[in-house]
Amino acid sequence: TGHLIYQCGGIDKRTIEKFEKEAAELGKGSFKYAWVLDKLKAERERGITIDIALWKFETPKYYVTVI
Repeated sequence: TGHLIYQCGGIDKRTIEKFEKEAAELGKGSFKYAWVLDKLKAERERGITIDIALWKFETPKYYVTVI
Protein backbone atom coordinates (compact mmCIF):
# COMPACT_ATOMS: atom_id res chain seq x y z
CA THR A 1 0.00 0.00 0.00
CA GLY A 2 2.86 2.36 0.79
CA HIS A 3 4.27 1.83 -2.69
CA LEU A 4 0.90 2.72 -4.24
CA ILE A 5 0.73 5.89 -2.14
CA TYR A 6 4.25 6.81 -3.25
CA GLN A 7 3.58 6.08 -6.94
CA CYS A 8 0.44 8.25 -6.84
CA GLY A 9 2.33 11.17 -5.30
CA GLY A 10 0.83 10.84 -1.82
CA ILE A 11 4.25 10.84 -0.15
CA ASP A 12 7.51 12.40 -1.28
CA LYS A 13 10.74 10.65 -2.26
CA ARG A 14 12.65 12.21 0.63
CA THR A 15 10.35 10.57 3.18
CA ILE A 16 10.65 7.18 1.47
CA GLU A 17 14.45 7.54 1.51
CA LYS A 18 14.27 8.30 5.25
CA PHE A 19 12.16 5.18 5.83
CA GLU A 20 14.58 3.14 3.73
CA LYS A 21 17.55 4.29 5.82
CA GLU A 22 15.76 3.62 9.13
CA ALA A 23 14.55 0.21 7.94
CA ALA A 24 18.06 -0.75 6.81
CA GLU A 25 19.40 0.14 10.26
CA LEU A 26 16.99 -2.42 11.74
CA GLY A 27 17.87 -4.99 9.08
CA LYS A 28 14.51 -4.56 7.34
CA GLY A 29 15.50 -2.60 4.24
CA SER A 30 12.64 -3.95 2.15
CA PHE A 31 10.05 -2.57 4.61
CA LYS A 32 10.40 1.07 3.51
CA TYR A 33 6.95 1.19 1.91
CA ALA A 34 5.27 -0.66 4.78
CA TRP A 35 6.47 2.07 7.12
CA VAL A 36 4.32 4.63 5.31
CA LEU A 37 1.35 3.25 7.28
CA ASP A 38 3.10 1.33 10.09
CA LYS A 39 3.83 4.05 12.65
CA LEU A 40 4.14 2.12 15.91
CA LYS A 41 7.60 1.12 17.11
CA ALA A 42 6.43 -2.46 17.68
CA GLU A 43 5.09 -2.66 14.12
CA ARG A 44 8.41 -1.57 12.70
CA GLU A 45 10.54 -3.79 14.93
CA ARG A 46 8.43 -6.93 14.49
CA GLY A 47 7.48 -6.36 10.84
CA ILE A 48 3.74 -6.77 11.43
CA THR A 49 0.78 -4.42 11.32
CA ILE A 50 -0.88 -3.99 14.71
CA ASP A 51 -2.99 -0.86 14.37
CA ILE A 52 -5.17 0.29 11.49
CA ALA A 53 -4.03 3.36 9.61
CA LEU A 54 -5.63 5.96 7.39
CA TRP A 55 -3.89 7.95 4.65
CA LYS A 56 -5.51 10.62 2.49
CA PHE A 57 -4.06 12.19 -0.62
CA GLU A 58 -5.21 13.52 -3.94
CA THR A 59 -4.18 13.01 -7.53
CA PRO A 60 -5.00 15.47 -10.30
CA LYS A 61 -8.22 13.54 -10.88
CA TYR A 62 -9.19 11.84 -7.58
CA TYR A 63 -9.32 12.20 -3.81
CA VAL A 64 -8.00 8.95 -2.33
CA THR A 65 -8.39 7.51 1.18
CA VAL A 66 -6.40 4.38 2.04
CA ILE A 67 -7.49 2.43 5.11
